[in-house]
Amino acid sequence: MPTKSRLITMFLLTSIAWLATSQINRSLADDAANNARPQRLLLIGQGPDGSHKPTTHEYFAGVNLVARLLRGQPKLELVAVSADGEWRDGPQLLERADAAVMFVSEGAKWLSADAARLAAFRDLAKRGGGLGVLHWGTGTKTAEPIAPFVQLFGACHGGPDRKFKDFDQVLPQWTNTEHPILRGLKPFTSPVKEEFYFALKQASKTGGVTLADSESAITPLLRIPAEDVSGTVAWCWERPDQGRSFGFTGLHFHNNWKHESYRRLIAQATLWTLKRGVPATGLDVPVTDQDLALPEPK
Repeated sequence: MPTKSRLITMFLLTSIAWLATSQINRSLADDAANNARPQRLLLIGQGPDGSHKPTTHEYFAGVNLVARLLRGQPKLELVAVSADGEWRDGPQLLERADAAVMFVSEGAKWLSADAARLAAFRDLAKRGGGLGVLHWGTGTKTAEPIAPFVQLFGACHGGPDRKFKDFDQVLPQWTNTEHPILRGLKPFTSPVKEEFYFALKQASKTGGVTLADSESAITPLLRIPAEDVSGTVAWCWERPDQGRSFGFTGLHFHNNWKHESYRRLIAQATLWTLKRGVPATGLDVPVTDQDLALPEPK
């Protein structure tokens, strides 16, 4: 039978070995976390749609600016791609993405125009991926694409009864100011010139589509004055699939990227969909005149 002193020695050696193994396991876990692949953000744009004047609906210039605003984020790979044409490689690009932001023409129609494309967006959502959409990317002229789009992005500017207005001067108001997306965002003190879409079809609390704010599952972030209809023009949504979505119906004019509040809203909403933290005082979103410049027409 082992002596008392030998039992004590065996206990100490076992404890030391257990501690050493625990330290190694923790170290391996830390190394795995540190060496994990970066998150991949897919920024989907198009060339100008041809039905609008230059300096409006400048989709690809817009997604390039989003990339510029997020360029310094750690472990974030930014991939800006053109969705012009058939976009055959789109499903494969989405398969490798952790989130996607879409700034395209009639985006809800574009989403449903190809079964493989819609399936790829749905697969991204099922695995908890982030989804964001800007301006006409939220839209469709016909009603059929509304429901599939709302199921992914939370709201849609869609159908023959859709509402939009060119405002020479409008004073939007932030809502839910405690939300992380709105950190560091100050009230608008000067009106903006914008074409806003409103009276959006929204994801309902029961899983369908609604026009009523009281029945909506989304969280409004920015509103404009609107009588008898919803004035929500920016929103976010924690989806039932554990993913996150956001949308903003402004940015008709490329010039509006000059508004720091616009840039901060979109950059912080994108980080939020990636389930990243937002600084308590808001993200720095500086740009230069060169960043904002549009390419010379060919």
